[in-house]
Amino acid sequence: MTVPAPPVRRRPTAVGRVLPLLLLVALLAPMTLLFVQTWQLTADDRELAGRERLGVQYLRALAPVTHALVDAQSAAVAARPVTSEALTRAVEAAASVDARIGDELRTQERWAGLRARIEALGARGPADPEAAFTAYGEATDLLLALHGKVRETSGLVRDPRPDSFFLQHASRDLPETVVATGRLADLAVLAADRPAAERDRTAVEIAALRVGVLAPAGDLVTDLRAAVDNSESADLGPSVLNPLDTYQRAVEAMAAHSAPAGRAAGTDQSRIAGARQNAQTAAEQLQPVILDELDALLTERSRELDRDRWLTVAAGLLAGLLWAALGALCLAALRRPRGRTAQDRRERHGADTPPEDTPWQPAAARRAQPRRPEPAGSAREPGGAQWGHFDAAR
Repeated sequence: MTVPAPPVRRRPTAVGRVLPLLLLVALLAPMTLLFVQTWQLTADDRELAGRERLGVQYLRALAPVTHALVDAQSAAVAARPVTSEALTRAVEAAASVDARIGDELRTQERWAGLRARIEALGARGPADPEAAFTAYGEATDLLLALHGKVRETSGLVRDPRPDSFFLQHASRDLPETVVATGRLADLAVLAADRPAAERDRTAVEIAALRVGVLAPAGDLVTDLRAAVDNSESADLGPSVLNPLDTYQRAVEAMAAHSAPAGRAAGTDQSRIAGARQNAQTAAEQLQPVILDELDALLTERSRELDRDRWLTVAAGLLAGLLWAALGALCLAALRRPRGRTAQDRRERHGADTPPEDTPWQPAAARRAQPRRPEPAGSAREPGGAQWGHFDAAR
């Protein structure tokens, strides 16, 4: 009867043993790359939100400067004494903000030029309204350029989210409308004292300023209404819509009263001045609401980014633990086949086969060892049956 040989187990090759480790290393590389990229993107977003909040602080400091400078211009054009107390306080407050964050926003040079121009205006008397109108116009141009610089360097011009996007655009439109309404009202005052030969030139200037008032005012209304529609804040709508309606009606009244080119009566000037005052009052109410809501959105975004960063760290730690566990399993699997191979070899050679660790002995020593007695006539002794018959006959 033929006994089947036990199946021979194939010993794993070197490639089969190293391949799991290579797969683990290949898995670790994209995991590390994904973690680093996610961490870097989160860090960039947090840095952008921080710079935007700095921009909001700077714009908040520039708002009183804008209103005080426009009021000083109106007083100088109307030949009234210019009270510089409000403007001085606003300039000092803005100077402290620029000293603190102006280096990071790269606004110190522009602020230094604007401050020098404002301080030079303080020494100018109201004797020449035309010269005052020109000088204050140059100062307000520098002020609007500083507004644009703050928005650009802080990142308030490219926010991807719709609610903060519209609020950022509104923060750009509001100072432009404040300056434009002040210039339109002051030009209406100057038009009454200009000679008849300059009437056509004055009409063209008034028409240009009217467009300069209506365009940013329309953009402001559109942006704020869009911000209310896209915002989840329940307080933004009531705090914005009422002063926004007042502002829109005041601007429309200014445009209507300044439209007829040939009328320079005092009644028209008073109506324009009253509409301008209403528009500026509404703008002073809108400015803090816009900046407060924008700052609240940026603060909440920073908190969300902090939570995302901690989630990224937790996910990285969990992935590292899983990778270490898989590595330990692979190393254990590599050690197990060696033990199985030695055991299979011992089973295949049988009990009579000395183990592999038996020391080598010379042939003489092996022959000197006692042998196990065997019965006569066994199959191991040739001729055993023949000698048995011989003994019986004898």
